[in-house]
Amino acid sequence: MKISEFQKLIKNLYFEQDNSRGVKNSFIWLIEEIGELAHLLKNQEIDKIKASEELADIIAWTTSLANLLDIDLEYALFKKYPNMCIKCKSNPCVCGKEK
Repeated sequence: MKISEFQKLIKNLYFEQDNSRGVKNSFIWLIEEIGELAHLLKNQEIDKIKASEELADIIAWTTSLANLLDIDLEYALFKKYPNMCIKCKSNPCVCGKEK
């Protein structure tokens, strides 16, 4: 699935609820999901199934925020990360490595 397709799916599923909740409260939900992932990552052995669920939630809430702000995530991501490191212009990144 393309990022744009996922963004449209999230918009179709949740935009009414997200819009009623507003940007601030949607952002708080995102932070709560990040906190849940942080709690999992503190453990000696990481439960990958639970971690994958939290990562999915983080991406979904981020996408909801993008919808509320009318931001095309696919465009924003590929503009910010144009198939190379934005600092060293290499792929893969060589920042911090001796040349």
